[in-house]
Amino acid sequence: MTAAAVPRLSGVAAAHFPVEITVDVQPENAENFIDLSEHDTITVAVEQSEFVNSDGDSETFDPTERAVRYRFGSRLALEDGEGARPVEDGEIREPDDDAEDSQASLVLTFPVDEMGFDGGEETAWLYWERDESGNHGYAGFDSVRVYRGQPASRSLIEQLQRLLSGETASSSD
Repeated sequence: MTAAAVPRLSGVAAAHFPVEITVDVQPENAENFIDLSEHDTITVAVEQSEFVNSDGDSETFDPTERAVRYRFGSRLALEDGEGARPVEDGEIREPDDDAEDSQASLVLTFPVDEMGFDGGEETAWLYWERDESGNHGYAGFDSVRVYRGQPASRSLIEQLQRLLSGETASSSD
């Protein structure tokens, strides 16, 4: 008996999305916190990316010139053909600085309740679909901290601040 890798045959699960896209979740927020209880939408910047494709040729992915066919969320949701679709076609954002290599990016807004996050995730994924079939395209990811309600580290910081300021914890803490 020989072992062979067999892709799942259902829908998009056998899709091919190599990681080639540069993504910045919440481009104005380096922390990338996503509070499932508080956020209705999340912005994601898709930046121009250069890479060597499967044919060995140099390729440039310019999101400002591609069809808006994106899905965003947890990797599991995207692999199952789900994930959040952009609310609109996005906004082209020119670079703020005068650096020669800076390129325009496409900033998209996605609804949080469709992303497939449960809380505790540390990576958010973006898939760009090459065509309407949704089976092939490119992927990118960024680090995030997904939580529901106040993140644990913030409450620890607040507790330390109270201790340092001489406050005592109440029985409800």
